[in-house]
This record gives sequence, C-alpha cells and structure tokens, in this order.
Amino acid sequence: MIKRLAMAALITTLGSQLSACNATQQPVPHPKGYETYINPGDTFKHTQLTNIDGQPVVLTQGKKLVILFATWCSDSQRTLNELKASALLSDPTLQIIAIGREEDADTLKAFRASFGIDFQLVADPDRAIYQHYANKGIPRLIMLDEHNRVVNTLIGEQPGVVDQVHWQ
Repeated sequence: MIKRLAMAALITTLGSQLSACNATQQPVPHPKGYETYINPGDTFKHTQLTNIDGQPVVLTQGKKLVILFATWCSDSQRTLNELKASALLSDPTLQIIAIGREEDADTLKAFRASFGIDFQLVADPDRAIYQHYANKGIPRLIMLDEHNRVVNTLIGEQPGVVDQVHWQ
C-alpha cells in the first residue's frame, strides 16, 4: 500500500511537470538572487512621476529608457557614464528617466550637478517605485515602447550594458 501511494505521488509529480500548464520555461535564477518583477510585454506601472525639482514627468509617446540606480554605486556610475558617452542622449525620440533608489531629492540634485546629468531624475527614498520592478540589484535598465510596455530589462553590473540597449 505504501509503495503504491509513493508511486502514485511520483507519477502525479512527474505528470504535473510534464503537463502543458507547467511547460513554460522558468527563468534561470540569478546567482546573486536578483529577481525582476516586470517582463517583456508587461505594462510599466508608473505613467507619471515627479522629478527632483517637483515637476511632473509624464511617460510620453515614443520609446523610454528607465534606469533604476544609486549615486553611491560604482556600477550605476559606470553605466551613467556609458550612457552619457552614447548616442542615446542625442536621440530626440527617446525619453530617459533615472530613478534614484533610496535617494532623496537633495542628494540627487548634488549628483546631477557633479555628474553632469541632463535627463530627468526621480527620487525614490523608500523604494516605493523600485519595489514594483525588482527585489535588489542596480543599476537596472528598463526599455519601454511607445505604449509603455517593457521591451527588455537589463542588470548593469558589467561594462558595456548600454551597448545592449535596443528596442527591436
């Protein structure tokens, strides 16, 4: 009887793994435990934010690049430097919004001045924005289409991540 129950449990487990409902390939876990809560095709949850100068930032028509970063993070600094050196900044059809995770407006204003940033900065001091998109890991780059749907997401821990920013 016990043997038969064990066999039935094994068959049920294997069957559920092979059924069409579970045939979707699960993402490979990141070695550092990073999770991304938004995937290609999903709609970005925020359509309007407030920048560090108190002005509304509306995610308008056209493509958007949202960067989740921190001023103290060397990977974030490198990615922002790569962005500043790229052709993306001169693309008139691209809206760039950088969201400072666990950063306040005053810190971001000082960072903007010292780092020479001329795109929108948004403070996220308590991770109220960040928590919708990931559990940890910065910088995060989220490419959005003209309908604010995610085209791709990248974690920018390695040099050259800006070269991977594409909308096709």
